[in-house]
Amino acid sequence: MNSLSLLFWIVSGILLQLTIYLGIVYWRHWKVYHALPNREDLNLTDGVDKSPDLKDITVTTRLEFRNFIVDRKVMEDACSSICSFFLVPEDKKPLPAFLPGQFLTFRLDLPAARGGSEQIIRCYSLSDAPRPDYYRVSIKRAPPPLGSHVAPGRSSNYFHDYVTIGSILRVRAPSGHFNIDRSDEPLVLIGGGIGITPVLSMLNWCLANQPGREVWLFYGVRNGREMVMKSHLDALALSHTNFHLRVCFSAPQPEDEAGRDYQHLGRIDIKLLRTQLPAKLYHFYICGPTPMLESLVPALKDCKVPDTHIHFEAFGPSSIKRRSAKDSVIDAQNEAAMAIFVNFAQSGKQLQWPLLAGSLLELAEAQGISVNSGCRAGSCGSCQTKILSGEVAYRQPPDYDPEPGTCLLCVCTPKTSITLEA
Repeated sequence: MNSLSLLFWIVSGILLQLTIYLGIVYWRHWKVYHALPNREDLNLTDGVDKSPDLKDITVTTRLEFRNFIVDRKVMEDACSSICSFFLVPEDKKPLPAFLPGQFLTFRLDLPAARGGSEQIIRCYSLSDAPRPDYYRVSIKRAPPPLGSHVAPGRSSNYFHDYVTIGSILRVRAPSGHFNIDRSDEPLVLIGGGIGITPVLSMLNWCLANQPGREVWLFYGVRNGREMVMKSHLDALALSHTNFHLRVCFSAPQPEDEAGRDYQHLGRIDIKLLRTQLPAKLYHFYICGPTPMLESLVPALKDCKVPDTHIHFEAFGPSSIKRRSAKDSVIDAQNEAAMAIFVNFAQSGKQLQWPLLAGSLLELAEAQGISVNSGCRAGSCGSCQTKILSGEVAYRQPPDYDPEPGTCLLCVCTPKTSITLEA
């Protein structure tokens, strides 16, 4: 074999290896691409004709309220504390798109204590996969705290007691940053109490559109009387071998049978997850009361789960702050450089901004300053407040676009000393 033949075989070998490599890369790209659903797979429609001005129309209508009719009411639990409301558009136009896990914003006219009505804003998670003909929200009646004279949840009790089939509600298009990723990586869904609602939306969509994806659902309630849609969840577990249902009762009733009604006694904690889940890299989606998140989120990080694989949403009056070491260093540097003061003009209070404060809304509430709030995620605009002087910074881009010279207290912090109208 002469040198020319040897060179030919060497070049041929290199080209063959390069072809194989490019083929593998293309195959992986093709697999990931086809794992992502398109708008038709999601049954999503824009509700607007495909015209050159579509983008402008979408931005304009996303923040507007629209009339919806209550088509059905369905009680979902044995103690009749959680009710699903099926909503259809009064104008019969297509529904705006949404991602599983997002919520609806409602503008409600509630009876006022001194007569007349009072307008409030409230947000409730969509509890079903995207469908072309209706939205579903499942709302838990909030009773007053035991031994307290505090009034029960106004909006939830209004839905249960006054909203009937045929009622018309003012609803804004779905929004929110808590929504499912659409890769083919294994998925762990965790719902505590009524926190199951956005998780149900994710689960229903995933099993319908990603039938081969490994999915675990850990659902925690006190007992069987509080569990919602049990027959639906059991049917999904029987019909999808890749779906693993784990129901946890913290205080089962005598009629609740282990192995039939629930799989685990106690609350959802990191020990349960470690004993149940095979050693894989999962995406975790968690929604529930603040104490559950305050326990699980740091524990998952301690178990070396990447921050990008931990997604959560709290319900109730508190929220969980996701803070990195970099954030703490920057805040410490800023505080060392200058003291930042927050002035509440109407309330007449001036405070130094605490290093570990979560948001301006939380600071106001801690001082007993009354501020309207709804979603606590920068989506409803309820906490929009005028800035009299100074600047703010947002931890995440809000869905709601605040008016010039105002800010959304629930998702911003002071960048400089600031004076607010509140």
